[in-house]
Amino acid sequence: MNGLYTIGLLLAANVFMTLAWYGHLKLQSLHVIGNTTPLILVILMSWGIAFFEYCLQVPANRIGFEENGGPFNLMQLKVIQEVITLLVFIVFSAIAFHMPLRWNHAVACLLLIGAVYFVFGFK
Repeated sequence: MNGLYTIGLLLAANVFMTLAWYGHLKLQSLHVIGNTTPLILVILMSWGIAFFEYCLQVPANRIGFEENGGPFNLMQLKVIQEVITLLVFIVFSAIAFHMPLRWNHAVACLLLIGAVYFVFGFK
């Protein structure tokens, strides 16, 4: 169960991370904020969103880490997080910015699946 909790928390954390990093760009394209909005305000807004990412990311890593009774070693946790980050970003960019998934993006996803195989397949 710790593995499922870890992955669920990482997924939720990455939704907040993606919104913190790229959400302001969508707000700008919707004219909610403008080019003249002070950068410090955009940074503070992003930090406010990223706070919730950390509230989920840190427990996910603690629960999932093998030295705390979880099923994953440090490298596996990192690769899982990177794969989830890419998947969340693909969905976000498709929905928020109508970006199509192109062949080179699909190849990159396949290479990440290869990374998962190598990090989990050998000890």
